[in-house]
Amino acid sequence: MSKKKPEEAVPENTETPVGRDAPGAPETTAPEAVAEIVDLTPELDAERDKYLRLLAEYDNFRKRSAREREAIFADVRADTVTKFLPVYDNLARALAQQCADEAYYKGIELIMAQLTETLTKLGVTEIPALGEKFDPELHNAVVHTEDENKSEGIIVEEFQKGFKLGDKVIRHSMVKVVN
Repeated sequence: MSKKKPEEAVPENTETPVGRDAPGAPETTAPEAVAEIVDLTPELDAERDKYLRLLAEYDNFRKRSAREREAIFADVRADTVTKFLPVYDNLARALAQQCADEAYYKGIELIMAQLTETLTKLGVTEIPALGEKFDPELHNAVVHTEDENKSEGIIVEEFQKGFKLGDKVIRHSMVKVVN
């Protein structure tokens, strides 16, 4: 027969003392504790300041990285659209020519309409030029002419369309300007 050991009674108050009443805690008096707190306050303030600066630095890094990603995306999109602009130019030249085959001409018109619609969906807009005042930010003057009927700086002919992607000029309009 095995005998069970009686369970030992656990004292009702099992909390361990914390703070200065804890076993092994240094004996300090109130003035010494206040002096110790005063001594540690500058260290705490310095650590808090370091933490806040690190937090602000990380937040700035996060925002800067997001801006750089957006800028890279916009540059890649502009570069890609720029590669399609010669196709636009060739289709515009094809539409400017006389064509005996009506179905062929209609097909070129449909392709041009589809390309124009796609460029519009991407946020690409044509830069207005003909009859506008010359703006070196938007236009590239390749020919100057004299015309008494037009005021100075007015664009009288457009050789190549210019385009903007949002506010960024991706190709300047090549124009003829009145001097």
